[in-house]
Amino acid sequence: MNEILIAIILGIVEGLTEFLPVSSTGHLILVGNWLNFTGAKANAFNIFIQLGAIFAVVGYFRQRIWRVLIAILGKPVADNPHGLTSAAARRFLMAVIIAFIPAAVFGLLFEDIIDRLLFDPQPVAAALIVGGVAILIIEQFRPQPKTEIAESLILSQALWIGISQCAALIPGISRSAATIMGGLLAGLTHAAAAEFSFFLSIPTLAAASLYKLLQIAPQLSADDVTIFATGFIVSMIVAWVVIAGFMAFIKRHSFRVFAWYRIVFGLVILLMMLFGMEIKISE
Repeated sequence: MNEILIAIILGIVEGLTEFLPVSSTGHLILVGNWLNFTGAKANAFNIFIQLGAIFAVVGYFRQRIWRVLIAILGKPVADNPHGLTSAAARRFLMAVIIAFIPAAVFGLLFEDIIDRLLFDPQPVAAALIVGGVAILIIEQFRPQPKTEIAESLILSQALWIGISQCAALIPGISRSAATIMGGLLAGLTHAAAAEFSFFLSIPTLAAASLYKLLQIAPQLSADDVTIFATGFIVSMIVAWVVIAGFMAFIKRHSFRVFAWYRIVFGLVILLMMLFGMEIKISE
């Protein structure tokens, strides 16, 4: 298949799944195999198009990010519907930093072990199913929410979400699922948990993507620029649309539909393997 078409398809998959609690890793693995797009180049491509999704977050939340930055500098914030103060903005920035640290530390310490032991189809499928069951349980028994806006969460809540994000180091768990469910357990509403997950994705995905790309860069060539740029742009556009739709959806619905989708998707992967379909995961 033409590589540009492959880049478009995988860019769509990344944009659709990166910020939904369904595991973009699992989807990229399966679709990449269907397209016969595997190996070091495919792995680098999948990492690079995450940056497009990050640009989508920054673009979608640009006004709120700008308000936080202005408030941190102690300047008056125009168009401030949430009454964001300078102290609250600084606390929010600290919350993002605190939530970022646990996964960054654990990722650096255990990356090799995780890749060696868990980066296989069976663990990915199992993680999808287990994560789906966990979402159903958390939705049923989560505490009464007390935080309605991401910028108003307290540092202890941020720490709990950061610890929860460590679960996303297991392929198939999903970074967004881990952080959103951590947010629900910490007392955030559906919308606030999703919002903070989006804000936290900016440093988390950027750091992870750049770190891995630096490792893989020597294996790439100038001929790869076109497909990488295509995937980046497609991923960014699709992710922007998905973020807007996701935020509208969760204001009226729970995350249970994503839980059932994960369970079914994980079972599909296991059944494919049972019937002899080879699923490759490149490092």
